[in-house]
Amino acid sequence: MILNNFYVDDIIKTALQEDIHYVDVTTDYLLDENHKSKAYYIAKTDGVICGIDIAKRVFELVGGDFSMEILVHDGEKVKKGDIIANMQGSTRTLLKGERTALNILQHMSGIATATNNCVELVKGTNAKITDTRKTLPGLRPLQKYAVTVGGGKNHRYNLSDGAMLKDNHVDAYGGITQAVNALRKKIGHMTKIELEVRNLDELKEALDTGVEIIMLDNMSCEDMKKAVEINNGKAMLEASGNVTAENIRAIAETGVDIISLGALTHSVICFDISMRIAKS
Repeated sequence: MILNNFYVDDIIKTALQEDIHYVDVTTDYLLDENHKSKAYYIAKTDGVICGIDIAKRVFELVGGDFSMEILVHDGEKVKKGDIIANMQGSTRTLLKGERTALNILQHMSGIATATNNCVELVKGTNAKITDTRKTLPGLRPLQKYAVTVGGGKNHRYNLSDGAMLKDNHVDAYGGITQAVNALRKKIGHMTKIELEVRNLDELKEALDTGVEIIMLDNMSCEDMKKAVEINNGKAMLEASGNVTAENIRAIAETGVDIISLGALTHSVICFDISMRIAKS
């Protein structure tokens, strides 16, 4: 996944306007515009870095003399105590951009780290780790990019990417077969259909409709194993719902193709990073 520069700049500008507004009372009144400093990012735990170039761009948009030497790039792992980047330039620039840059870098690195943990837990199985649409408003591209940096895959980016019949769609229309047939008549030949099922009977009906992807919603591992046997390679199977670090390996070993986790983006813990001004 590639992040467009104009999108990233808009996010950063919105964040900076929210944080600075029109003046940084502390920094602007305390330090002369010619004051220079050196600073660095240090990892305070182990994990995967993501968003370092965006953090750099924050300081560039703040303005003033600034340069960054990136030591750890997106997708690379760090240990507690590792230096991620060195910076130097206007002290005002460094201090004004500090929090916005860290907020983005810590959040994206947290997603990448959590995703990578899941990828490692299912290693050796057929299962691929994916995100969902449970993202923070306005930050979806950043969050989905971070998932790919952590080794995961992206589910549909938005509602235009693919047809996905969830339980409410089916219940509102009046049944699985009816909903699939009605939808298939209207979508283009490039659009796949994914259908959410809640039990094995619904799975069997879904297979009869010929949908390309079937989501097994909140099924037990025992039922998912049966679903894989019943499916016999006809459709791609996605496991979703109540996936945790404790059960993800067991889910993967059922033979499903995809495991999707909303928690990768909606409730991830920020990766702990500090920016420190180097003492003269």
